[in-house]
Amino acid sequence: MLEVMTLLDAKEYHPEKEQKRRSRIISAVVLVLLLVFSAWWNRFWPEKRVADKFFSSLQKQDFETAYGIYYHDPGWKQHPQSHALYPFNEFWQDWGPGGQWGVVKSFRIYGASNCPGGGSGVVVDLIVNDRAQHAQLYVDKTDKTISTPPCDLEFR
Repeated sequence: MLEVMTLLDAKEYHPEKEQKRRSRIISAVVLVLLLVFSAWWNRFWPEKRVADKFFSSLQKQDFETAYGIYYHDPGWKQHPQSHALYPFNEFWQDWGPGGQWGVVKSFRIYGASNCPGGGSGVVVDLIVNDRAQHAQLYVDKTDKTISTPPCDLEFR
């Protein structure tokens, strides 16, 4: 049996309900967009945090902790042979008071980005001691070790 619907059978229109429904949909879309933007904006947060910890240790002149952060190995003293390619004395020459950056009195993270063509890490750009030349670290995404960047990036 076929049921015929006429205009008189239609449900009553409630503008308040439609307005609430429309508001909920718009709110949900805005919330999703904010979450996506927030995730994109903070995509390099873990690597920036590693760089911040590293330079904070240098600023405190706690070079042993900084070396542990560099290799993501706080127990590096128990097995220094594992880091024979860049031993602590070379690290001290590069990052200590006589190194390229001298005594780190201040620093701030200026930016972070991936190298063109991808890679497994993030280049973190820092301003050290308010110098015009920026320091750059390459923080590996997987194991959070630090090294020299494999690419040259210019941050503006």
